[in-house]
Amino acid sequence: MTKEQVKEKEKQLLEITGAFCAQKLNDEYFVLCEKLIKKMGRKRDVPFTRGKLEIWAAAVVHAIGSINFLFDRSFEPYISSKEMNEYFGTKGATVSSKARIIKDMFDLWYYSPEFSTGAMQENSPFNNMVMVDGLILPLDNLPEHIQQIVLQARAEGKDIEFTTKYEDQ
Repeated sequence: MTKEQVKEKEKQLLEITGAFCAQKLNDEYFVLCEKLIKKMGRKRDVPFTRGKLEIWAAAVVHAIGSINFLFDRSFEPYISSKEMNEYFGTKGATVSSKARIIKDMFDLWYYSPEFSTGAMQENSPFNNMVMVDGLILPLDNLPEHIQQIVLQARAEGKDIEFTTKYEDQ
């Protein structure tokens, strides 16, 4: 498939997911889906060049949704996987299988910084953790000045970890 054909499929996939997000979800989900689709389009072996685009669209939404608790009633927005599959005209098992491929391809997991909603990033349990000498420690166990360094680095979009250095006596 030529690059132009891949771009055309990518455009169609964006239109399908965009319509779904506009009707059933929100702009934030569309932005995350768009980012994921464009990232998929840059792969050497672009996955959505084979198969139905509706299945890939549902799989993209499913992959993003599953790491952001989209299918959990206690979160907003919420939609059932059944309702999502009815919208796309897809089967749950097929969509789940494709979503698993996508999640494995990009190592997507709960609280993945690149593909989490703002609410998920804000409420991440990892926000109160920091790596010190290869161990994960609660941020509030560290001295106040170290906590401020971590918070400042994170405010700048950086992550930080510490290594302690012991001197021989």
